[in-house]
Amino acid sequence: MARKFLYAIAALIVLVIAALLVYRIWGQQLIRFVMVPRSSFEPIAALPANAYDSPDMWIARPDRRKDNPALWLPDGFKDGLVPQKAAVFFIHPTSYITFGKAHWNMPFADKEARETARAFARTQASAFNGVGDIWAPRYRQANFGAFLTDRQEGERALEAAYKDVEAAFAAFLKANPAGPIILAGHSQGSGHLMHLLKDHVAGTPVAKRVAAVYAVGYPLSVEADLPALGLPACARRSQAHCIVSWQSYAEPADPSPILARFEKGYGLTGKPRAGTHMLCTNPITGAFNGAAPASANRGTLSDHQDGKPVRLIAGAVPARCDTSGVLMIGDPPDLGPYTLPGNNYHVYDYALFWGNVRIDAKERLAAFLQ
Repeated sequence: MARKFLYAIAALIVLVIAALLVYRIWGQQLIRFVMVPRSSFEPIAALPANAYDSPDMWIARPDRRKDNPALWLPDGFKDGLVPQKAAVFFIHPTSYITFGKAHWNMPFADKEARETARAFARTQASAFNGVGDIWAPRYRQANFGAFLTDRQEGERALEAAYKDVEAAFAAFLKANPAGPIILAGHSQGSGHLMHLLKDHVAGTPVAKRVAAVYAVGYPLSVEADLPALGLPACARRSQAHCIVSWQSYAEPADPSPILARFEKGYGLTGKPRAGTHMLCTNPITGAFNGAAPASANRGTLSDHQDGKPVRLIAGAVPARCDTSGVLMIGDPPDLGPYTLPGNNYHVYDYALFWGNVRIDAKERLAAFLQ
């Protein structure tokens, strides 16, 4: 009996090792097979012109003091507010993650995607609640699978999502006609943010109001993208009116999927990204490229999966901009179950450096006001 039990345990260990090996070798292909919708693209109707006048179309806005995830703070955390505030427009990342048969764009009624978007607002947008009022719109985001395919449906889904973001941004500007603004996003949200900058900010009076742009978790080309946005890369933390961006990988890292996608794409200038430099801001120092030790990290959000209150842990993770343009964070930290293949910590881009982002936003706003 004991021998059979040991055989069973050995068999389970072999199966687990085999599964991990398959995931390591074919992880990207498996994710692509499972996540890309198999249905055809169905165009979504345009929203009413005044849709974003309704508080229900926002995850966070200043008149929502109750049940506002962007007002969240880590357990026991306190800091001072800035004397003059900015208006913050934050576009959340992809929260519509489905398997197989699904829509290419999120239906507004999808409860799971809505709750996941709220969770992102809590751990990402909250980094900016020390500098001003946060406006975070709901939008009919593209399915996660849109980023895993070359099919035309993926691009059409992203274009449809962008129409909602455009409408939300117009409502944001209408509600905030003057004063400094900070624009921020993550992943899909940063992609839409870049298009907003090109289409509705660069070369307009609004551009003079932009204190800083946080285009986190989205590959940007210094040569093929930034010239179309009207703002430079941030060279140092004391600089305002500029753009920061990074993409986090633990080591050993395999960023080949994102690098391949970057290399074969075209920038917002219309020029190819191949052979250009991916923008990497070190979130610990706030500078373009460079390295910083873990001791300089002002706070990483702890894992919330253990049932304990989320705390801010200082000195947990270093940061180094690699020559490829991605951000290396050293040994894999244990932040939760959502690490992607290749030691990709994309989901945790903000959580890894929440304390530094908060300080960064305050210093860039102060520099802008001076």
